[in-house]
Amino acid sequence: MAEYRELRVRAGLSPKTLEAATLGLPHTVFGVSIREGEQLLAMGRLVGDRGCFLQVVDIAVVPERQGQGLGKAVMGELDAWLQANAVGAYVSLIADGDAHRLYAQFGFALTAPRSVGMAKVVR
Repeated sequence: MAEYRELRVRAGLSPKTLEAATLGLPHTVFGVSIREGEQLLAMGRLVGDRGCFLQVVDIAVVPERQGQGLGKAVMGELDAWLQANAVGAYVSLIADGDAHRLYAQFGFALTAPRSVGMAKVVR
């Protein structure tokens, strides 16, 4: 849990409490992590109902290794799993900044104006 929470923060994603991570991580449908020795360098997960809907979440790479293809490698593994296990599913994600360029390489497309993503953080 600690390295998951630490990598999220280091990569610029929102922090998650220990309680949230403890509840959420066991519900991962499929996850990828890239390590160098014991150090977690990159990660990504799929969450969802395994059939109709899946979401790509937690795509994160340590800052000093960004731009070196690790995010692409994570997405490649997630996409391979989707192709083998989730044909016909609606797969969504939220792209921060220029990350949409990475996701487009795996067939993701902007949904607007037909659909617009919305989000809410429960406080």
